[in-house]
Amino acid sequence: MIPGIIIGVVVLLILIVGIKIVPQATEFVIERLGKYKKTWSAGIHFLIPIIDRISKRVTLKEQYLDSPPQPVITKDNVTMQIDTVVFFKVFDSNLFTYGAVNPISALENLTATTLRNIVGELELDDTLTSRDTINGKMTDILDSATDQWGIKVNRVELKNIIPPAEIQNAMEKQMKAERDRRETLLEAEGHKAAVITRAQGDKQAMVLQAEGERDARIARAEGEAKAILLAKQAEADGLRALKDAGADQSVLELKKFEALIAMSNGIASKIIVPTDVVNMTKSNVLFSETTGLGDVTPSAKKPPEDPKKDVCCD
Repeated sequence: MIPGIIIGVVVLLILIVGIKIVPQATEFVIERLGKYKKTWSAGIHFLIPIIDRISKRVTLKEQYLDSPPQPVITKDNVTMQIDTVVFFKVFDSNLFTYGAVNPISALENLTATTLRNIVGELELDDTLTSRDTINGKMTDILDSATDQWGIKVNRVELKNIIPPAEIQNAMEKQMKAERDRRETLLEAEGHKAAVITRAQGDKQAMVLQAEGERDARIARAEGEAKAILLAKQAEADGLRALKDAGADQSVLELKKFEALIAMSNGIASKIIVPTDVVNMTKSNVLFSETTGLGDVTPSAKKPPEDPKKDVCCD
């Protein structure tokens, strides 16, 4: 009776001890009698005591390796301090357990040597401006080299690039000179733009002024032409009215003569009068003197008569 109870208790303890629960995103590497047996994923599993053992607990989450600053010499013999951050995750627990004695330390050393090799082929300026290129090359090299360790390198980032103090001072002076040059260039471009804008404004003002003067001359010429046209139309209407009224040739000639006098308008002008106009004028003067029609010259006054004598009184 008692031995059976003891055996039952021992079996129960073995069962309790052998039950193992693997958390999410974690794997257990199991060895049986010192030899790899299997890899447990997340869930509940049973481990045979004494025979089986958990060789390594591996997390499948993405991890990062923050390496301390490493001295790196560039192609132009400038020593800089560069530290990197490597983001990786384990994709094979078996390779991660048995591929290297300390895969994390191996990854750190491999990162340092790869960084020295890549930066050693670049000059200082290229190193400072080619972070993305360096990151890409290091990611490809480390990812290819760590496959046999069960590690997947997702990306590598250069965290800090610290050049020597004298290089930093020279870079600051260079940046200051560059900023001064840009400031001068911007001021020159602003002055140039202002001069161009002012010249364009003056040009546009001159064009507008010329267009205004042209429009004024055109309007003035059109007004004068319209006035001349109206005057000619009035003269033509007057002549047409005379003709319709039955005026004879002498009246028409007189009107022409009056028009010639009006054309002179008090200005010293030389007017050539045709012979027929002169003859017509003489005829009109003779006719006026003979008949007294149209004569505007007042007649001479008669002399006063002597008073009659009174015969009776003298």
